Amino acid sequence: MKLAIILDPLESIKTYKDSTYAVMREAQARGHELYVMEQHELILDEGKVRAHARRLDMVADELDWYTLGEPAWRELSDFDVTLMRKDPPFDMEYIYSTYLLELAESQGARILNRPEAVRDFNEKLSTAKFPQFMPPTLVTRQQDLIRDFIDKHGDIILKPLDAMGGSSIFRIQRHDPNLNVIIETMTQLGSRTVMAQRFIPEIAQGDKRILIIDGEAVPYALARIPKAGETRGNLAVGGKGVAQPLSANDWKIADALGPRLKELGLFLVGLDVIGDYLTEINVTSPTGFQEITAQSGFNVAGMFVEALEKSVGGER
Repeated sequence: MKLAIILDPLESIKTYKDSTYAVMREAQARGHELYVMEQHELILDEGKVRAHARRLDMVADELDWYTLGEPAWRELSDFDVTLMRKDPPFDMEYIYSTYLLELAESQGARILNRPEAVRDFNEKLSTAKFPQFMPPTLVTRQQDLIRDFIDKHGDIILKPLDAMGGSSIFRIQRHDPNLNVIIETMTQLGSRTVMAQRFIPEIAQGDKRILIIDGEAVPYALARIPKAGETRGNLAVGGKGVAQPLSANDWKIADALGPRLKELGLFLVGLDVIGDYLTEINVTSPTGFQEITAQSGFNVAGMFVEALEKSVGGER
């Protein structure tokens, strides 16, 4: 299998925790060819979507862990599959890339996750497609409605629809002296839409990341447990990742969403679950492979590459 990966600069990859790194290691160990490119190396030229791709070979050295071949312009249809593993932000450049990748699909390329689905699944708002698992939620830019929501629930989370890693997430309680200024700032005086959700106390036991691979759940979740004095469990803000078997409710959510996500071409998805509630559906560049594998012994990258092999084989 010729596997192409669109990713962040190689020198920025943290090999001890990066999920794409784990996938590349597993793929090479299974005899597959690896090719890499960055987002800006994806172009449309004379009607064809091409990328300035380089062959990558991984070596044992922890510091200089790869060698690269000479770059060459390749049509994405030359590869068996192309993985879009560019980290957010999901900005206009990311959207432009989905347009190019969608065009590449029409030219015979196989892109995972499907660019149309990535573009359609806002990672926070897409939970509304599965309302039976959502906490009480309000999406608006009207400040009075947010105040009414706080009055009703007493304790809420307010977050933007386009951030990652726990950025700009506020917990607000009914009598917070900064309530008005937080709402004004978050909505940019009523010009930006935000999401409000009832606070879920079970965050103290962790914000669980459940990985779905080609419709099937990894049997262990990574519970991101907030550090002392924090509401957010995100690893980027100091949360501690603890691998744990999926609960009965986790399986219920995963089993309900998995087939639908697969049908849409979302090959790798990270579901965020707090208590019994689904809070986010991560489709851009879900991670957690290495932490789960190290703590549980379950080879997540192995499951991923094996699913890729079956998926690509089924296309032939």
